[in-house]
Amino acid sequence: MTETGTAKPKRGAPDGDAAASPLHQDPHALREPKENNLEMAIGAEVRARRKALGITVADLASATGLSLGMLSKIENGNISPSLTTLQALSRALGLPITAFFRRFEETRNAVFVPAGEGVELERRGTRAGHQYKLLGHIHETTSGVTVEPYLITLTKDSDTFPTFQHAGLEFLHMLEGEVVYRHGDQLFHMRPGDSLFFDADAPHGPDRLVTLPSRYLSIIAYPAGGGD
Repeated sequence: MTETGTAKPKRGAPDGDAAASPLHQDPHALREPKENNLEMAIGAEVRARRKALGITVADLASATGLSLGMLSKIENGNISPSLTTLQALSRALGLPITAFFRRFEETRNAVFVPAGEGVELERRGTRAGHQYKLLGHIHETTSGVTVEPYLITLTKDSDTFPTFQHAGLEFLHMLEGEVVYRHGDQLFHMRPGDSLFFDADAPHGPDRLVTLPSRYLSIIAYPAGGGD
């Protein structure tokens, strides 16, 4: 299902910024159930494809040269078929070998950080009095994208520091206080509830601290292996 959204001008955004922005992912669409055992995943795929083609186990045995007993064990996930066997099944069922693994569910990680327990760390800008608290990190993901969520706090001891520049995209959401945030040659007056989403390869950062303390979420996403 395709969703279509229209970006509306926000307070502080330059006039004429509104533009149609089609979104092509349905966040509510669930993929087919996965197996957490590789042999079971292969067996389920073989069985599903065989039934979809309307052929019996005997028919498949004849087409592959495998015994009925072997096929029964494969479909029930009782054995781990060799690459040669998978190749024979691939030809008989008209599937690429990789299709036999698509029902396999790899471990997906999640990180929970209780309130006030994010990891404080040194990052560019820390020297300017910007407090960075990392809210979670997953070392390896299946998406090929690294995401770093930060809670950033600015106080009277913080300096303006509008010279950040790094690979990827960044999303800001203002929680408390007010700042004028610079992105390239544009200025955005951000108040609680305001958001800013931008290409982080352009120079960016707080240009003017209006009301302190100020706190905002900063979520940075970039290709795995990239970053600052």
